[in-house]
Amino acid sequence: MSLVSLLDYAAVLVFAITGALVASRAQLDLVGFAFVACLTALGGGTIRDLLLDRNPIFWIDNPAYLAVASVAAFVVFFSAHLLESRMRTLIWLDSLALAVAVAAGAGVAIAQEQSPTIVVLMGMITGTLGGLMRDVVVGEVPLVLKQGELYVTAAFVGAATAVLARHWLDTPTSLLACAAVTWILRAGSLYFGWHLPVYKSTPPKT
Repeated sequence: MSLVSLLDYAAVLVFAITGALVASRAQLDLVGFAFVACLTALGGGTIRDLLLDRNPIFWIDNPAYLAVASVAAFVVFFSAHLLESRMRTLIWLDSLALAVAVAAGAGVAIAQEQSPTIVVLMGMITGTLGGLMRDVVVGEVPLVLKQGELYVTAAFVGAATAVLARHWLDTPTSLLACAAVTWILRAGSLYFGWHLPVYKSTPPKT
């Protein structure tokens, strides 16, 4: 199994868990858990594959991805109540899923010999859109849009790291560097409060 496939599996698993945790906060039934988990786990990769014209889409070509997400939803359905803080667990698992998914998306684009711009965009899309869909469907403010937090920025810098690192390192090492940089930035935002300046409106002059 290639590194990109391993990254895809890891991203699907962890994002599915976050989707199921969100479903638990929304008090959905088992089918709702599976739906939100699969949407979260497969959404970003699906958009990536559609844009790159990959045929068939990764989880249609290999339904094991769908099975992984469904099993994760089933397990969380019966175990979420054991967590002391589901929101805290969700946020940190989401940061890990973001890092892995960005690397997976960048790896797929690199394998297709896409331009650096497309590699960066595919990394960002794979990492962010699944979580965005998850939060919108259950009516929560998307983590990707939390004021000032490094989320899309972390995905962008991580994917750019993969592109730049390939000038000196092989592709697998570059993708691992991508995942590490993405997670460090996202974790730093959560733990240390790292953030970008946000726009603050000023009253019009009279």
